[in-house]
Amino acid sequence: MIQTMCLPDLHTAEHLLLEAEVMNPGPWVPHSRNVALAARIIAQEHPDLDPERDYILGLLHDIGRRGRPNKDRHILDGYDILTALGFPDAAQIALTHSFPMQNPAELLAWDGSPSELERLTRLLEAVSYTAEDRLLQLCDKLALPEGCCILEKRVTAQRVKSGMITSPRKMLTSPCQTFNPCLWQVEM
Repeated sequence: MIQTMCLPDLHTAEHLLLEAEVMNPGPWVPHSRNVALAARIIAQEHPDLDPERDYILGLLHDIGRRGRPNKDRHILDGYDILTALGFPDAAQIALTHSFPMQNPAELLAWDGSPSELERLTRLLEAVSYTAEDRLLQLCDKLALPEGCCILEKRVTAQRVKSGMITSPRKMLTSPCQTFNPCLWQVEM
């Protein structure tokens, strides 16, 4: 089922990612490509998802990293960039991809101002999560720059990088319930 939401075509999405890579090269770019690939593969098995849409959303989910190296601030930056370009569906994914529980307390390393965090919180509270939000949250957890891996490895890598080590299972309960039957196909 093709959903009617605004996002760029594949050529434009690729161009935006390449442009962003020039501005701020780093492992986030191959990570984004792997998120896109995983989203496409899983969406092919889900009756309510469009594999090409979800590939595009995967390419752009971390676009907020384009301006500079940053941590959690990229969520709000990506939302603002994609909103300004007229791509509200991609903007929503940039906003929601880091919040399986739809709670800003999930942030590992907020590097924006307190007023920006308040704005992020208000924006997040106003969102009704879709299957695409859940898919991209899951794929963000599956994808490393080198390819896809099991969830525990990815979440542990994130927690080690940020200096926090906690149980990965609590954070991932919601998206796993929706897409777990298709995980066996994600091999890169």
